[in-house]
Amino acid sequence: MIIALAVLAIADLVVGVSNDAVNFLNSAIGSKAISFRSMMIVASLGIGIGAVFSSGLMEVARKGIFVPGEFYFSEIMIIFMAVMITDILLLDFFNTLGMPTSTTVSIVFELLGAAVAMAIIKIGADNGSISEIYNYINTAKATEIILGILLSVVVAFSVGALVQYVSRALLSFNFERRSKWVGAVFGGIALAAITYFIFIKGLKGTDYYLEIKPIIQGKTALIVAISFVIWTLLSYFVVKFLKKNIYKLIIAVGTFALALAFAGNDLVNFIGVPIAAWQSYEAWLASGIPASEFPMDVLGSKVPTPTLLLLFAGLIMVLTLWFSSKARRVVKTSIDLSSQSETHERFEPNFLSRNIVRFSMLVSKYTATVLPNTIQEKIEKQFEKPVIELPKGKTHELPAFDMVRAAVNLMVASVLISIATSMKLPLSTTYVTFMVAMGTSLADRAWGSESAVYRVAGVLNVIGGWFFTAISAFIAAGTVAYLIHLGGGTMIAVLLLLAVLLLTRNYIKHTKKTRDVKAEDSLNKAESKSIHGVIEESADNISKALKRVSKINHNTIVGLINQDLDLLKKAKLMVVKLESEIEELQNDIFYFIKDLDDSYLGASKFYIDVIGSIQDVAQSSSLITRVSHKHVNNNHRVLKKKQAEELLDINERLVHLFSEIRAVFDSRSFDIIVPGIIEEKQMLLNRVQESIQRQVERTRTEDSSPKNTTLYFSILLETKDLILANMNILNLYYDEHDRSIKMFEVDE
Repeated sequence: MIIALAVLAIADLVVGVSNDAVNFLNSAIGSKAISFRSMMIVASLGIGIGAVFSSGLMEVARKGIFVPGEFYFSEIMIIFMAVMITDILLLDFFNTLGMPTSTTVSIVFELLGAAVAMAIIKIGADNGSISEIYNYINTAKATEIILGILLSVVVAFSVGALVQYVSRALLSFNFERRSKWVGAVFGGIALAAITYFIFIKGLKGTDYYLEIKPIIQGKTALIVAISFVIWTLLSYFVVKFLKKNIYKLIIAVGTFALALAFAGNDLVNFIGVPIAAWQSYEAWLASGIPASEFPMDVLGSKVPTPTLLLLFAGLIMVLTLWFSSKARRVVKTSIDLSSQSETHERFEPNFLSRNIVRFSMLVSKYTATVLPNTIQEKIEKQFEKPVIELPKGKTHELPAFDMVRAAVNLMVASVLISIATSMKLPLSTTYVTFMVAMGTSLADRAWGSESAVYRVAGVLNVIGGWFFTAISAFIAAGTVAYLIHLGGGTMIAVLLLLAVLLLTRNYIKHTKKTRDVKAEDSLNKAESKSIHGVIEESADNISKALKRVSKINHNTIVGLINQDLDLLKKAKLMVVKLESEIEELQNDIFYFIKDLDDSYLGASKFYIDVIGSIQDVAQSSSLITRVSHKHVNNNHRVLKKKQAEELLDINERLVHLFSEIRAVFDSRSFDIIVPGIIEEKQMLLNRVQESIQRQVERTRTEDSSPKNTTLYFSILLETKDLILANMNILNLYYDEHDRSIKMFEVDE
């Protein structure tokens, strides 16, 4: 068990860092204030130093949630094993989804769940009362944590929104043009808050803090005031004489501070349990008492953690930070939800998000009537985003996830966590940093009418995931502890094997999901502004789309004939992916038209027609795939031999027609209509019509299934539409080519 816990500790470090990287990378990545390499180096230093400072915090896993003296060594080991197995699987699940959750809450509720399960087992064995469970569990701590969760969500969001609103109203989006003293004062406030946070949250609870505690205790206001003056003067010197951007310094220091606090305080979430298990093992080994009779009072005392172990843990965390793709995905979720610009919204709006947005709009509408118009106009002016002038009077918005918002994110998160720590209130760094980022996004008007319902739905999904973390961690850890109690070593082996299989499965699934479609097959949005450029770029998209539709249709027909549900599922996923890419192209039409030069407005109609035609092709292919999948999935009657032969023949001809059309687009041979394609198209249409007629006759003369017949007619009719849609695309290019030639001749 000790060996297994050591291996689980390493795995937990990896999945834990993947989840918590969002806490300190969000602002730096979102603002792009410093280079990725510099940001990673700063964060790595913070993690490394914080890991060494974390020794004094390991006692949380030993006595923070349960009363160790009430359990024997054999029982405490079951609790620790259940916690680690559950923690890895739970965090990996959230990482795979790309959803940030709290490693603190997960470990606390896992300890609580496993301890409650073991306490109930002990009480049951002694025929005791369930009320005796209070003797085993630190209920006051559990209640504090639950209240801390609810409080941190509301407070972090509200304070983040308020501070960002005031900061933006004072600094505006043109903050770099403000007087140098304004930036210096802002830098002084932010850096004073962050450095205070480093001492209070980053070092408190460690052995190092004990040495400086007598110096700073009771002098918080004085230290903060002196720190503000010093940092303001330094900021002014940096801005005035060194000509450097003070906001970049704030973001770099803030990233270091949160990384330091993360490693210094959250390392217990990953290795606290295995270290407590190891220390328990050493104490039991020295006692000579049987494992089932040795009480674990030793965990009630403070035992230092070897520095070498902390350095090793810090190294694993740093390596994970650099190489984990799941860490980047979790960070992306937070950045997308707080982005000022339009992004691909991954969350669907729901009833709650729609009503929250409606209510907020009503509140905003009535609040606006209270403020005088002059004040409203001044505030609105501060929230105007800067633009750059382009030819023909066009404008393009600059990215608005700027350094002011990034600095506010770091500053507010630091202050809130510092205050909570000094008041000894339980707080999750993940909850605070995420909700601060969401609050500043709202105040910065990043959630406009086009994106608000999606962003609010995303925030609600993440918050819902947090509560799911607590509930599922409690239940799962308790269940695993009970199973280990029943099965002993055999059950531990089974559970470890199951954990390995699930982690491997999630890794493979994540790899497949994050692997992009090959560049040669993915659709790209148009970037050219001339009609010729649009023809060239969209011709590539047509060729790629036809290649994929051809493969989708082949898989569908073969899967239908062979009743191969897996192949039909694959075809269905492929067509969903294609439709998603086409939808993204459609969403980009607005920006394409907006950025067009006036002399090339004709390109917009052609581009819209092209995308519409691709969508027609995809829709026909999608319907064929979906009805085929539904037919086989519902175990309906297999296609008859004649039907199968006809479909295979039609599919082979269709594949050949697609390859001929693709050849035209690949070679850009739009100067002449290829006679062979026209003839082949007509022959294929005749072949489809013949099959329809034959099926009509078979339906009247032979015993046939209604479901079978309906499916067959649906496939043939959609195949006709598919052929015609492809020819429409080809004719569209021929017509546009002729028009371009005539316009060129007129110009000559």
